[in-house]
Amino acid sequence: MAERLNKLIAQAGIASRRGAEDLISSGEVSVNGQIVIELGTKADPARDHIKVRGKLINPKLTSGREKAYILLNKPKGYLSSAADPEKRPLVVDLVRGFGRLFPVGRLDFNTEGLIILTNDGEFSNFVASSRQIAKVYEVKVKGIPNANAINKLRRGIRLADGFKTAPANIKPLPSTEKNGWFEITLFEGHNQQIRKMFDAVGHSVVKLRRTAIGPFTDLGIKVGQYRTLSRDEIEKMTSAKKEKRKSEM
Repeated sequence: MAERLNKLIAQAGIASRRGAEDLISSGEVSVNGQIVIELGTKADPARDHIKVRGKLINPKLTSGREKAYILLNKPKGYLSSAADPEKRPLVVDLVRGFGRLFPVGRLDFNTEGLIILTNDGEFSNFVASSRQIAKVYEVKVKGIPNANAINKLRRGIRLADGFKTAPANIKPLPSTEKNGWFEITLFEGHNQQIRKMFDAVGHSVVKLRRTAIGPFTDLGIKVGQYRTLSRDEIEKMTSAKKEKRKSEM
């Protein structure tokens, strides 16, 4: 059966659906020897030869690969990607023994904290697109934002790039005379969102780390270390979506 190429590439564990779209747009995907750049293109792995960067991915769609889910506490100075033409350190370099993995979503190069690595394209797409999974961050900012500024961020604010943020849960943490500390809970993932939010109220981010993704926290995972997630944990994380679907039927 023909399916969208980005979905097939994700199922093969090459990249997330978003990453697969980047591969297609950059001309690195071919079907039956023809380069494909249209994002909506479909192919049938039972009939078509699908290649990414010159390598046939059809066997990966039928081999029944063992799915892996890794919760990594990312250090600063690592790129949330499976490849980089500038040869910068990658989050996938910190995990060995699980075959080819790719990150679910992104953390900035200079942001530390939790990120999930997997070879399960469907799971990656679910987490990256879900508005039900909370992501919790601890942020240190320059100066002490007043209550009015924080309330603006809580209600949602228009960023310099035009994006309007959704309401956010912001909890003050013990601060110093020169720097404010806050815990922020988001249910969306706009590029560099927290940094842009505080820039919008005149207080740049000095330090940022993600401490939780849904039910998973950084408790017991030192920076640069990781643990595997069990199938039961993954099932619990995705069950909310399944229950919502049932209630809508």
